[in-house]
Amino acid sequence: MTIGLTPHSDAGALTILLQLDDTDGLQIRKEGRWIPVKPLPNAFVINVGDIMEIVSNGVYHSIEHRVMVNSAKERLSVATSNSSNINSELGPAPSLISPQNPAKFQRVPTEKYYKDFFARKLDGKSHLKFLKIDQDGGHTS
Repeated sequence: MTIGLTPHSDAGALTILLQLDDTDGLQIRKEGRWIPVKPLPNAFVINVGDIMEIVSNGVYHSIEHRVMVNSAKERLSVATSNSSNINSELGPAPSLISPQNPAKFQRVPTEKYYKDFFARKLDGKSHLKFLKIDQDGGHTS
């Protein structure tokens, strides 16, 4: 039994991943190409998630990644993530917004953000794109 994951970015702020063996599988998208992340013993992989991109108003970019299956060799990893308070509002940090640097993402209750995220299929950074504000102040979806 093997499980892979289609390309996606993580919903939370940061994801911490420990790859427990030396089996390749994790890949990140960089400049349109898929790059393998070589497992290193006793090392953590830290993925920037969509919440970090939203709060930083695009200063940090969430990482689109996927997991490829290896039918010949077991791959084991453990992941954990952190997030915002479910009862808070999610949006760019006010200190990062100015007339010269307008908000790039709409504000949304964190609970709604997660409900909408998990209602979608894993499809790249589609949910993040939905939350972007275009130059005229509307949605870019």
